Amino acid sequence: MRESQADMDREIAGMRCRDVLARLTDYVDDDLELETAERMRAHVSACDVCEQFGGVFAELVVRLKGTLPEAAPLPPAVRARLVAQLSNRGVIPPGPAR
Repeated sequence: MRESQADMDREIAGMRCRDVLARLTDYVDDDLELETAERMRAHVSACDVCEQFGGVFAELVVRLKGTLPEAAPLPPAVRARLVAQLSNRGVIPPGPAR
């Protein structure tokens, strides 16, 4: 049986499915604030759609991370130019190179 669009965008634990799926990479990378991560865990544990998709996605990311080599650090000058460009385009807040 095919699920309706409404069934695939439920609000559970204060988060909608679309918001959970949009932040899934941040969750898997452990880049979320504690409160947001806890709300995502609560949503996924109660939502069969997100649990199924999120579980498959998370497993894939973990496997990929386990097989890919560690990225080489950028040379400082390249990093500074990249940060400046991202800052100029509003992708990241202005400030010193991280």
